[in-house]
Amino acid sequence: MLYRGMDRAQLDVAYNNSAAVPERDAIVADWAARSAKVRRENAAGLDLAYGETRRERLDLFLAVDPKAPILAFIHGGYWQMNDKENFAFFAEGLLPLGRIVSEVRRSVRWLAEHLGEYGADPNRLYVAGHSAGGHLTAMTMPLPEVRGGIAISGIFELEPIRLNYLNKKLGLDVAEAERNSPVRHLPPAAGELVVAYGSRELSELCRQSIEYARAWTERGLPGRLLLVDRADHFTILDALARPEGVLTQALLAMLGR
Repeated sequence: MLYRGMDRAQLDVAYNNSAAVPERDAIVADWAARSAKVRRENAAGLDLAYGETRRERLDLFLAVDPKAPILAFIHGGYWQMNDKENFAFFAEGLLPLGRIVSEVRRSVRWLAEHLGEYGADPNRLYVAGHSAGGHLTAMTMPLPEVRGGIAISGIFELEPIRLNYLNKKLGLDVAEAERNSPVRHLPPAAGELVVAYGSRELSELCRQSIEYARAWTERGLPGRLLLVDRADHFTILDALARPEGVLTQALLAMLGR
């Protein structure tokens, strides 16, 4: 079966981000080292349970001002790899400034219900995510608890995923791919969404972001497309980890600061 003229072998290449970035392992190792330091020095709570299964855990990092907005970050890994422990490094840039879809929605609702216990404002909850986390960010946007979001290098149409190597582990059928494709289920109303992608991403990842942002804004929903210049699928995260990064600045603009 072809998808946009691509057969299975071509789709495998079109969605293999790790193979496309030779420096991927070194980048991820750096994330892990930086995250370990942040978890040691800045955590308000680690492995907080928002559900009953072992993986339904989140880490909480609070800004100096406990009433500052909260950003719930959803890591990537094509819905099957990586752990939250290696993505705490985002707090370096943000703290100075102030089943998976159902689990993520449950985590957002848990935050809204419990942030007040930590002195934080549950009415200022934003979501961001990378790669598969960008997809999950889009899937949380209809929730009334979410004020806005940043979907970074996301997957918004799952049919090509169903047709490539990733589906060996995911096991998506036609109905599941349709049901979990955000571009096919735009909400009638939502907060602002920034859809970001890197100029050096695989062409299919670029297309997914461009078409989803177009569908979002044509629906009359608030948001925009953001191209991060000279960034690939992994280095794009530096734009959120640094206070001066373009994604950090997009978040601050969303907050009205």
